[in-house]
Amino acid sequence: MQAVQFSEHGDRDVIEYGDFPDPDPDRGEVLVEVKAGALNHLDIWTRKGLPGVDLEMPHIPGSDAAGVVVGTGEGVTRFEEGDHVAVTAGVSCGDCEFCRHGEESQCVRFSIIGEHQRGVHSELAAVPEGNLVAVPDHVDWEVAGSASLVFQTAWRMLLSQGELGPSESVLVLGASGGVGHAAVQIADYVGAEVYATASTEEKLSYAEDCGADHVINYEEDNFAGEIRDMTGRRGVDMVVDHIGAATWHDSLKSLAKGGRVVTCGATTGGRPETDINRIFWNQLKVIGSTMATPGEVDDVLELVWDGTFEPRVRETLPMSEAARAHEMIENREGFGKVVVRPDSEL
Repeated sequence: MQAVQFSEHGDRDVIEYGDFPDPDPDRGEVLVEVKAGALNHLDIWTRKGLPGVDLEMPHIPGSDAAGVVVGTGEGVTRFEEGDHVAVTAGVSCGDCEFCRHGEESQCVRFSIIGEHQRGVHSELAAVPEGNLVAVPDHVDWEVAGSASLVFQTAWRMLLSQGELGPSESVLVLGASGGVGHAAVQIADYVGAEVYATASTEEKLSYAEDCGADHVINYEEDNFAGEIRDMTGRRGVDMVVDHIGAATWHDSLKSLAKGGRVVTCGATTGGRPETDINRIFWNQLKVIGSTMATPGEVDDVLELVWDGTFEPRVRETLPMSEAARAHEMIENREGFGKVVVRPDSEL
């Protein structure tokens, strides 16, 4: 088969698209003919190298993909040849105290397909049965292959962890990215008042199309100051911050008394200076969130499949142009997801 791969960590020039041995599904695994997959910032970090993550090389990246079942390993009961499926990338052990209480994303051995183990940006992928969800036949491959990671992440952040309610206000940072544009749609669906930031007027317009009530160009204005002005100095009830060090101080400044900041990542760095005085005096809450449980995945993807939520695709490229896809993510070009498809599918 042909696969996106790299044999060492580094810049985009380490990415290749070429021959790789066909996977043979083990017990409990499903062989999927990949039709489309999306990139996430996680693919950039994995390519560059993450502390403590020792990958088997060459490594195939990719946490998002969808395709057709073309084979099954021994013991598979949920899927058969011809089924349409999408990958959900969180892998849990099923046996630890957290898994046994239905909190699989807190598993003590939690890992992510494409980050800690071989990914799915290839013509074929062998995926554990438990890491696949059924996709209705009417759903486009680009939608099916780009929704799972960002929508499950945003759903758990806002609803399960953040408990966002319809009478509340929320600020979504980086609304043009994958998690950001999913969070805007989910917050609007809940009925919250949605504030969103982006770097260009075009991106802000897209954010409004996704459901943002108020938008802020962070390249032109300090978003914390704008939030204080827009809310009569009250602040918002929740900030969704997946940016990290560059925004952390202003995220805390944007919160109302008793507000909470929910984070699932730190694109600009994970060790910001923080204002502890502001946290205790205003009784703020800092909440972490990672991926989602299988039930949460099912809940949010049902709303993608029926069209309630829509993963916006900024561009679709052949997998042989994966380096260009990485460049688009790194340079923050466009709005929404970058999708790659096997060259044989184009």
